[in-house]
Amino acid sequence: MENALIIGDSGGIGAAVAARLRADGVVVTGLSRSRDGFDVTDEDKVRSALSALEGPFDLIFVATGALEIGGAEPEKTLKAVDAKALMDQYLLNAVGPVMVLKHAQHLLPRDRPAAFAVLSARVGSIGDNRLGGWFSYRAAKAGVNQLIHTASVELARTHRHLACVCLHPGTVETAFTEKYASRYPTVTADHAAERLVAVCRGLSAEDSGKFLDYAGREIPW
Repeated sequence: MENALIIGDSGGIGAAVAARLRADGVVVTGLSRSRDGFDVTDEDKVRSALSALEGPFDLIFVATGALEIGGAEPEKTLKAVDAKALMDQYLLNAVGPVMVLKHAQHLLPRDRPAAFAVLSARVGSIGDNRLGGWFSYRAAKAGVNQLIHTASVELARTHRHLACVCLHPGTVETAFTEKYASRYPTVTADHAAERLVAVCRGLSAEDSGKFLDYAGREIPW
Protein backbone atom coordinates (compact mmCIF):
# COMPACT_ATOMS: atom_id res chain seq x y z
CA MET A 1 0.00 0.00 0.00
CA GLU A 2 1.53 3.30 -1.11
CA ASN A 3 -1.29 5.85 -1.42
CA ALA A 4 -4.51 6.24 0.57
CA LEU A 5 -7.43 8.65 0.57
CA ILE A 6 -9.22 9.14 3.89
CA ILE A 7 -12.66 10.73 3.76
CA GLY A 8 -13.40 12.29 7.15
CA ASP A 9 -9.78 12.42 8.31
CA SER A 10 -10.48 15.09 10.95
CA GLY A 11 -12.76 12.80 12.98
CA GLY A 12 -11.64 10.44 15.72
CA ILE A 13 -11.35 7.22 13.71
CA GLY A 14 -10.47 8.91 10.42
CA ALA A 15 -7.61 10.87 11.99
CA ALA A 16 -6.29 7.76 13.74
CA VAL A 17 -6.42 5.71 10.53
CA ALA A 18 -4.59 8.47 8.67
CA ALA A 19 -1.92 8.63 11.39
CA ARG A 20 -1.50 4.83 11.41
CA LEU A 21 -1.04 4.74 7.64
CA ARG A 22 1.45 7.60 7.67
CA ALA A 23 3.42 5.82 10.37
CA ASP A 24 3.58 2.85 8.02
CA GLY A 25 5.00 5.03 5.24
CA VAL A 26 1.79 5.43 3.25
CA VAL A 27 1.19 8.76 1.50
CA VAL A 28 -2.18 9.92 2.81
CA THR A 29 -4.56 12.43 1.25
CA GLY A 30 -7.40 13.57 3.47
CA LEU A 31 -10.72 15.32 2.97
CA SER A 32 -13.03 16.52 5.72
CA ARG A 33 -16.05 18.74 6.16
CA SER A 34 -14.53 20.84 8.95
CA ARG A 35 -11.29 21.60 7.10
CA ASP A 36 -12.14 21.30 3.40
CA GLY A 37 -15.89 21.79 3.28
CA PHE A 38 -16.24 18.24 1.96
CA ASP A 39 -19.86 17.40 2.74
CA VAL A 40 -20.83 13.85 1.75
CA THR A 41 -24.52 14.84 1.83
CA ASP A 42 -23.95 17.30 -1.05
CA GLU A 43 -23.29 15.38 -4.26
CA ASP A 44 -22.04 18.46 -6.11
CA LYS A 45 -19.34 18.99 -3.49
CA VAL A 46 -18.41 15.32 -3.56
CA ARG A 47 -18.14 15.34 -7.34
CA SER A 48 -16.12 18.55 -7.44
CA ALA A 49 -13.62 17.55 -4.75
CA LEU A 50 -13.01 14.03 -6.04
CA SER A 51 -12.74 15.05 -9.68
CA ALA A 52 -9.88 17.36 -8.69
CA LEU A 53 -7.81 14.52 -7.24
CA GLU A 54 -5.33 12.38 -9.09
CA GLY A 55 -5.08 8.73 -8.23
CA PRO A 56 -4.79 5.94 -8.14
CA PHE A 57 -5.24 5.18 -4.45
CA ASP A 58 -4.59 1.74 -3.04
CA LEU A 59 -7.10 2.45 -0.29
CA ILE A 60 -10.07 4.79 -0.06
CA PHE A 61 -11.41 4.78 3.49
CA VAL A 62 -14.70 6.52 4.31
CA ALA A 63 -14.82 7.43 8.00
CA THR A 64 -17.68 9.92 7.96
CA GLY A 65 -20.89 9.52 9.96
CA ALA A 66 -22.79 10.54 13.06
CA LEU A 67 -24.83 8.89 15.77
CA GLU A 68 -26.74 12.07 16.57
CA ILE A 69 -27.76 14.65 13.96
CA GLY A 70 -29.44 17.92 14.85
CA GLY A 71 -29.84 16.85 18.46
CA ALA A 72 -31.87 13.75 17.58
CA GLU A 73 -30.72 10.90 19.83
CA PRO A 74 -31.02 7.19 19.04
CA GLU A 75 -34.62 6.13 19.57
CA LYS A 76 -35.49 3.86 22.47
CA THR A 77 -39.02 3.12 21.23
CA LEU A 78 -41.04 3.12 18.03
CA LYS A 79 -42.98 6.14 19.33
CA ALA A 80 -39.79 8.18 19.22
CA VAL A 81 -39.15 7.62 15.49
CA ASP A 82 -39.17 10.92 13.62
CA ALA A 83 -39.28 11.12 9.82
CA LYS A 84 -36.73 13.92 9.51
CA ALA A 85 -34.29 12.27 11.90
CA LEU A 86 -34.63 9.04 9.95
CA MET A 87 -33.93 10.76 6.63
CA ASP A 88 -31.02 12.75 8.07
CA GLN A 89 -29.40 9.53 9.27
CA TYR A 90 -29.88 7.82 5.94
CA LEU A 91 -28.52 10.79 4.00
CA LEU A 92 -25.32 11.05 6.03
CA ASN A 93 -24.59 7.44 6.91
CA ALA A 94 -25.83 5.62 3.80
CA VAL A 95 -26.19 8.00 0.85
CA GLY A 96 -22.98 9.90 1.63
CA PRO A 97 -20.58 6.94 1.37
CA VAL A 98 -22.10 5.61 -1.85
CA MET A 99 -21.83 9.09 -3.40
CA VAL A 100 -18.14 8.99 -2.56
CA LEU A 101 -17.83 5.61 -4.27
CA LYS A 102 -19.82 6.81 -7.28
CA HIS A 103 -17.46 9.72 -7.89
CA ALA A 104 -14.23 7.99 -6.82
CA GLN A 105 -14.22 5.18 -9.37
CA HIS A 106 -11.58 6.93 -11.47
CA LEU A 107 -9.31 7.04 -8.40
CA LEU A 108 -9.28 3.26 -7.97
CA PRO A 109 -6.75 1.19 -9.97
CA ARG A 110 -8.03 -1.47 -12.34
CA ASP A 111 -4.78 -3.39 -12.78
CA ARG A 112 -3.83 -4.21 -9.18
CA PRO A 113 -5.35 -4.87 -5.75
CA ALA A 114 -7.06 -1.99 -3.98
CA ALA A 115 -9.71 -1.46 -1.31
CA PHE A 116 -12.68 0.81 -0.78
CA ALA A 117 -13.74 0.59 2.87
CA VAL A 118 -16.66 2.26 4.62
CA LEU A 119 -17.25 2.47 8.35
CA SER A 120 -20.48 0.69 9.17
CA ALA A 121 -21.63 -0.72 12.53
CA ARG A 122 -22.74 -4.06 13.88
CA VAL A 123 -26.10 -2.52 14.81
CA GLY A 124 -26.77 -2.34 11.08
CA SER A 125 -26.98 -6.13 10.99
CA ILE A 126 -30.59 -7.27 10.65
CA GLY A 127 -29.70 -10.85 11.60
CA ASP A 128 -27.87 -9.74 14.73
CA ASN A 129 -30.59 -7.34 15.94
CA ARG A 130 -32.06 -8.78 19.12
CA LEU A 131 -32.37 -5.64 21.22
CA GLY A 132 -34.43 -3.34 18.99
CA GLY A 133 -34.31 0.43 19.32
CA TRP A 134 -31.98 2.84 17.50
CA PHE A 135 -34.28 2.69 14.46
CA SER A 136 -32.73 5.45 12.37
CA TYR A 137 -29.09 4.61 12.95
CA ARG A 138 -29.68 0.89 12.44
CA ALA A 139 -31.58 1.53 9.21
CA ALA A 140 -28.89 3.87 7.88
CA LYS A 141 -26.12 1.36 8.56
CA ALA A 142 -28.15 -1.46 7.05
CA GLY A 143 -28.65 0.84 4.08
CA VAL A 144 -24.97 1.54 3.55
CA ASN A 145 -24.26 -2.19 3.79
CA GLN A 146 -26.71 -2.88 0.98
CA LEU A 147 -25.53 0.02 -1.17
CA ILE A 148 -21.85 -0.90 -0.93
CA HIS A 149 -22.58 -4.59 -1.45
CA THR A 150 -24.62 -3.80 -4.56
CA ALA A 151 -21.90 -1.51 -5.92
CA SER A 152 -19.33 -4.25 -5.35
CA VAL A 153 -21.19 -6.54 -7.75
CA GLU A 154 -20.94 -3.97 -10.54
CA LEU A 155 -17.36 -2.93 -9.78
CA ALA A 156 -16.20 -6.55 -9.92
CA ARG A 157 -16.72 -6.31 -13.67
CA THR A 158 -14.51 -3.23 -14.12
CA HIS A 159 -12.13 -3.43 -11.14
CA ARG A 160 -11.37 -7.14 -10.86
CA HIS A 161 -8.84 -6.71 -8.06
CA LEU A 162 -10.92 -4.39 -5.88
CA ALA A 163 -12.22 -5.23 -2.41
CA CYS A 164 -15.26 -3.10 -1.61
CA VAL A 165 -16.29 -3.62 2.03
CA CYS A 166 -18.13 -2.29 5.07
CA LEU A 167 -16.26 -2.41 8.38
CA HIS A 168 -17.42 -2.48 12.00
CA PRO A 169 -14.73 -0.80 14.15
CA GLY A 170 -16.07 -1.79 17.55
CA THR A 171 -17.13 0.82 20.10
CA VAL A 172 -14.40 3.44 19.86
CA GLU A 173 -13.64 6.16 22.39
CA THR A 174 -14.47 9.27 20.35
CA ALA A 175 -16.80 12.27 20.62
CA PHE A 176 -19.10 10.22 18.39
CA THR A 177 -19.75 7.65 21.15
CA GLU A 178 -19.02 9.69 24.28
CA LYS A 179 -22.59 9.59 25.64
CA TYR A 180 -23.00 5.85 25.04
CA ALA A 181 -19.56 4.30 25.39
CA SER A 182 -19.92 3.49 29.10
CA ARG A 183 -22.49 0.81 28.23
CA TYR A 184 -20.11 -1.22 26.09
CA PRO A 185 -16.48 -2.37 26.06
CA THR A 186 -14.47 0.28 24.23
CA VAL A 187 -11.12 0.69 22.51
CA THR A 188 -9.11 3.81 21.81
CA ALA A 189 -9.19 5.36 18.35
CA ASP A 190 -5.52 4.43 17.86
CA HIS A 191 -6.19 0.78 18.69
CA ALA A 192 -9.25 0.74 16.43
CA ALA A 193 -7.20 2.25 13.60
CA GLU A 194 -4.48 -0.36 14.02
CA ARG A 195 -7.05 -3.15 13.73
CA LEU A 196 -8.89 -1.57 10.80
CA VAL A 197 -5.71 -0.93 8.84
CA ALA A 198 -4.67 -4.54 9.42
CA VAL A 199 -8.00 -5.71 8.01
CA CYS A 200 -7.65 -3.43 4.99
CA ARG A 201 -4.15 -4.70 4.30
CA GLY A 202 -5.42 -8.27 4.32
CA LEU A 203 -8.29 -7.74 1.89
CA SER A 204 -8.49 -9.35 -1.52
CA ALA A 205 -11.01 -9.31 -4.34
CA GLU A 206 -12.62 -12.40 -2.80
CA ASP A 207 -13.67 -10.21 0.15
CA SER A 208 -15.49 -7.67 -1.98
CA GLY A 209 -19.07 -7.07 -0.92
CA LYS A 210 -18.55 -8.33 2.64
CA PHE A 211 -19.50 -6.82 6.00
CA LEU A 212 -16.55 -7.40 8.34
CA ASP A 213 -15.63 -6.59 11.91
CA TYR A 214 -12.33 -5.20 13.21
CA ALA A 215 -10.78 -8.69 13.17
CA GLY A 216 -11.84 -9.47 9.61
CA ARG A 217 -14.72 -11.71 10.66
CA GLU A 218 -17.93 -11.64 8.66
CA ILE A 219 -21.01 -10.14 10.32
CA PRO A 220 -24.46 -11.46 9.32
CA TRP A 221 -26.52 -9.16 7.13
